[in-house]
Amino acid sequence: RYSQWLEIHGLHIFSILYSALSILTCVVIVCLMLATVAELPPFGHEKNPANNEVIRRYVEHGGHETGAQNIVAGLILDYRAFDTFGESAVLFTAAVSVLMILGASRRNKIKKTPPMKSETMGQNFLQRGPPLLDEPILRGVATLSIPAILMMGCVVVINGHLSPGGGFSGGAILSTALILAANAYGFGRVHEFFNERTFIISSSTALMIYALSKGYSFFTGANHLHSIIPKGTIGDILSGGLILPLNICVGLIVAGTLYAFYALFSEGDL
Repeated sequence: RYSQWLEIHGLHIFSILYSALSILTCVVIVCLMLATVAELPPFGHEKNPANNEVIRRYVEHGGHETGAQNIVAGLILDYRAFDTFGESAVLFTAAVSVLMILGASRRNKIKKTPPMKSETMGQNFLQRGPPLLDEPILRGVATLSIPAILMMGCVVVINGHLSPGGGFSGGAILSTALILAANAYGFGRVHEFFNERTFIISSSTALMIYALSKGYSFFTGANHLHSIIPKGTIGDILSGGLILPLNICVGLIVAGTLYAFYALFSEGDL
């Protein structure tokens, strides 16, 4: 009787408990956040977190300590470099998770469908995703725009420690070149030089270089050891210590991840 009752009413009871616990969890989190906000000092108060010695140190000594002319780049890639590393790791993990989920779904679908001839499979590969627009204007504009977009993205990444920009914004610009190429020439053409294997190798290598570089930097700094990484002269392209290579690593991760999400949700493959 219990098993029969559970089969009939179990799913309904579980859905009610799940909804109730979800609402209770949200209410508790909101109450904790409101209580935290209520304890904060008012805007403009001398004890406000925005008015402390940390921010003054960033502004007054950031250029000398990091070697970067852009204070924001010195903040996110030197003082809080591991925070930025976590953000990049989250992007890469999210993309790889989607790859695994869609890959498993695709493999199950392939098992259920009858085998196709090689010619049909090749045509299906090129026709996946949104239909390719056979527009000479689109391809002409893409031919002229893609080199300029790539150059602009590289400039934004490389000059991130000198001017507004950096790995996140430059990587977003670089990803638009890949997306434009996919729309103009088809995903098959992009797959010839950027596919799932390329994305995983480039992103994992960039994350590893980032982790090792900042691990060395924080280790030497915490133990008051001399670092062999020169900071250079503020304002020069080869300055900022590790900020320039870290910007390049972040740019590779962001560019690959954004294009990966576009390709995955457009055609179900990368």
